[in-house]
Amino acid sequence: MNNPYVRFFFLLSIPLVVGFGIGYTMKPTAAIPPTVYEATANLPSVVTAQDRQTGDNQEAVAKSRRSAITQAVGRVSPAVVGINVMQIQQLQYRNPFSDWFGDDPVFRRFWGDRTYKQKVQGLGSGFIISSDGYIVTNDHVAGNATEITVTLTGGKQYKGKIIGTDHSTDICLIKVDAKDLPYIPMGNSDDLMSGEWAIALGNPFGLFQINDKPTVTVGVISSLGMNLGNLDGRYYRDMIETDAAINGGNSGGPLVNSDGEVIGMNTLIFTGGESRTYVGYGFAIPVNKVKKVVAELKKKGKVTRDVSAGFEYQEVDGRIARYLGLAQIQGIIISEIEPRGPAEKAGLKIGDVILEINGQKVNNEQDFIGVLVDSSPGDILNVKVFRERRLIEAALKLEKS
Repeated sequence: MNNPYVRFFFLLSIPLVVGFGIGYTMKPTAAIPPTVYEATANLPSVVTAQDRQTGDNQEAVAKSRRSAITQAVGRVSPAVVGINVMQIQQLQYRNPFSDWFGDDPVFRRFWGDRTYKQKVQGLGSGFIISSDGYIVTNDHVAGNATEITVTLTGGKQYKGKIIGTDHSTDICLIKVDAKDLPYIPMGNSDDLMSGEWAIALGNPFGLFQINDKPTVTVGVISSLGMNLGNLDGRYYRDMIETDAAINGGNSGGPLVNSDGEVIGMNTLIFTGGESRTYVGYGFAIPVNKVKKVVAELKKKGKVTRDVSAGFEYQEVDGRIARYLGLAQIQGIIISEIEPRGPAEKAGLKIGDVILEINGQKVNNEQDFIGVLVDSSPGDILNVKVFRERRLIEAALKLEKS
């Protein structure tokens, strides 16, 4: 111990031995709080409660998505069909030199304008109105078809045949050989209100053939009683206007209400310039007119319009309007009355100007013809007449011609 180096190492080892002893006697588990294990053990029950709450929320969200619109779509979609047709169209070729030589008989015979027929494919929509296979569509979709293929929701196809078609109202009735088909109930287009929901279903651009189900668009009824006049010999009167998107291929498809009832047949769109796609508003034939025409097509295969108003007429022009003192050029003037006919019985006279029929303006001859197209013998027309600078009203009962 007298050696200074030995004494130094001895003194240095004392604290090391003491520290080692203290550390050895301490319990290692004391540094881990038991609450950590308790919290971990409780996690599964907390997660289970959250899962249960999330499931309830998802079910509530799913219920909130099932609106009147989605329920109506679910009911009517199986009765909407896609229609593909093959039809014969008559086309005309005009010789560019006809303006110079068109009057020459030799030129007309050998190089004049030519007409020829050509097979053309077309498509549209339709909807089943009875379980035995009657289907309604537009005349401009299937009225001239030589072959009709009807595709049901789900992809099953049938050959269709024309039962009857009416060019003037643009309504066509076809049938497939099938039973127990889903069908859409008819509503009442006289009970519609502007602003209520309107659902358009159909086959725009042939999309029905991609997934075998109709395309759905939703809007409101924008206006009622729209008279669009005569287009290619078809009279579009009392039309339903909607902002539900309607495009090429939608023609013939149903416009339904939120109760899943047909209120109209999608028929026309207003386009911008050369566009043939939806730009804001479409038009549907009211279902009450469809029901009337379909009943006659089903019974007779055609619509007969042997009605008589009992008078001859001409359009009011500027000269007549000034002579009679009319505020504007409007209406038709009676030029001749049939003895003991409907007009005479209604008290109408030669020189009377008919301005309105059933509350709708008669601007020209086409408007009056459109009224007769939608009428039958026995119908009563409430007419407003301009006579001797005052307005009178009369009830004109149509008769069979």
